[in-house]
Amino acid sequence: MSEIDLATVNWARAQFILTAMYHWLFVPITLGLSFLCAFFETIYVRTGKEEWRNLTKFWMTLFGINFAIGVATGIILEFQFGTNWSNYSWMVGDIFGAPLAIEGLLAFFLEATFFAVMFFGWDRTSKGFHLFSTWMVAIGSNLSALWILIANGWMQNPVGMVFNPESARFEMNNIMEIFLSPVSIAKFTHTTSSSFVVGALFVIMVSSFYLLKGRHVDMAKKSIIVASIFGLVASCFTAFTGDESAFQNAEVQPMKLAAYEGLYTGERGAGIVALGVLTSGKKVGDGQEPFAFHISIPKGLSLLAKRELNGFVPGIKDLVYGNEAEGIMPVAEKMVKGKAAVADLATFKAASKAGDNVAKSAALVRFNENKQYLGYGYLDTPEETVPPVATTFYSFHVMVYLGSFFILLFALFLWTSFKNNLVQQKWLLGLGLISFFLSLTASEFGWVVAEVGRQPWAIQDMLPVKMATTMIGVGHVQATFFMFFVVFTLLLIAEIRIMLKQIKIGPEETV
Repeated sequence: MSEIDLATVNWARAQFILTAMYHWLFVPITLGLSFLCAFFETIYVRTGKEEWRNLTKFWMTLFGINFAIGVATGIILEFQFGTNWSNYSWMVGDIFGAPLAIEGLLAFFLEATFFAVMFFGWDRTSKGFHLFSTWMVAIGSNLSALWILIANGWMQNPVGMVFNPESARFEMNNIMEIFLSPVSIAKFTHTTSSSFVVGALFVIMVSSFYLLKGRHVDMAKKSIIVASIFGLVASCFTAFTGDESAFQNAEVQPMKLAAYEGLYTGERGAGIVALGVLTSGKKVGDGQEPFAFHISIPKGLSLLAKRELNGFVPGIKDLVYGNEAEGIMPVAEKMVKGKAAVADLATFKAASKAGDNVAKSAALVRFNENKQYLGYGYLDTPEETVPPVATTFYSFHVMVYLGSFFILLFALFLWTSFKNNLVQQKWLLGLGLISFFLSLTASEFGWVVAEVGRQPWAIQDMLPVKMATTMIGVGHVQATFFMFFVVFTLLLIAEIRIMLKQIKIGPEETV
C-alpha cells in the first residue's frame, strides 16, 4: 500500500474524467441523430418528396461532422487503459477486452462499411439500398454503445468470471452471463434512450433557431414534428429505464443508491427525496442530520428499490458499520477477510515458486474461503467505501429534474405543432434553443452518478481504483492531462465552428 502514489491515482482519475466527459459531448448526438436521419430518409423514400431528401442530407451533414470528432476522442479515451490503468488491464483484460473487441470488429466496421454509402451514394445507389445503409449506420452506432456499455456494466456488477490465483487475473468463464447481465441491459437501454433525447433536442435547437430567424420554416417545422415524437417516446422510456437502473443499483450497488438518495440510516418504508439540501460537511457516523432541508415522497424509495412499500433500504451507515438484524456485514469485517485473502494469495505464489505443493494447497484453500472479499483487503478504512455523497446526490437529482422537464417540453412542441401556431410561440422556441445544452448536462450528470457513485471501486467489490493504475511518475500523467485538455478543447472548438458554418448555410431548398 505504501508504494501507491495517490497523486498519480488522482491525476489518472482526472485525465479519464476529462477525456470521458469530452467524448460524451459527441456520443449522444451521434446515437440520437443517426436514428433521426434514418426516420427522415424513410419518410423521403415513402413520399418521394424532394424536401425530405434535402432535409435528410442537411441533418446527415451535421451528423457526419459530429461522428468524426466523436471517433477521434473515443480512440484517445481507450488508449488510457494501457497507459494509465495497466494494472486494471492486466487483471481484467481477458473479460473487459472481449466486448470492446466485438465493438471494433462488429459494430464499428458495420457503421464504417455503410457510412460511405450513406454520404456519397445518393445518386450512385438505389433509394432502397441507400435507406438500408442509413439504417445500418444508425444500428451500428448504437451497437457500438451496446458493447461498450456491456463492458462498463461488468465493472459495476462483475459476473461470469473466476479469479485465477496462478496469474492473479480475473478470467471469463461465462460470456453469456456477462452479455445478459441485468445491470448491463439496464445501462444500455437507459444510456441510449437518454441519448435519443439529446439527439432530438439537437434537432429542435437548430430548427428553433431557423424559426426564430424566419429561415427554412417548412424544413424546421417538419424536423421538429419528427424529433418531438421521437424525443417524447425516448424521454418516457428513459424514465422507465431509469427506474430499472435504480432497482439494479439497489440489488448490486446499494452504496451508490444510498449516496444519490442521501440515505445515511436504513429504514423500512423509506421515502424518496423529491427536493433536498444536504448538510454541509456531513460524514457517516458523525451524528449530524443528513439534510438541512428536504421534501420526501413517503415509501417511494422502498417501492423503487425493493418493489414493496415497506421493504428495508440500507443506508450508508448500515453498509459501512453493518446491520446484524438485516444481515449486512460491516466493512471492517470484510477488510479482515480481504487482507487474509491477500496474504494467502502471496503465500500461494511464494509456495508455488518454491515448489512446495503442500503449502500451496493449504494457502489456496484458505484463499478460496475469503476470495470474494479480495478487494476489501486493499482498503485502509471502512469509511473509504463511501463515495462523494454530495456530488452523487446533486448530480442524480438534477438529472431527474431535467429528464422530467424534457417530457413536458416535447409534449409542448408536439401540441403547438399540431395546432399550427408553433412559430408564434417565441418563448417555446427560446426554450428549444437552450434545452439541448440542458440535455447534455443531464447526460453528463448521469455518468457522474454511475462512475462517482461506485467509488472507490474500479471493479465493484473486487478492485479499488488506487490498485488499478499504472506505476508511472505523476509528471507523465500531468503532462498528458494538459496535452489532452488542449487537443480536446481544440477539437470541440473546431466542431462548433464547422457546425455553425453548416447551420448558417442551411439545407438546400426545393424549387
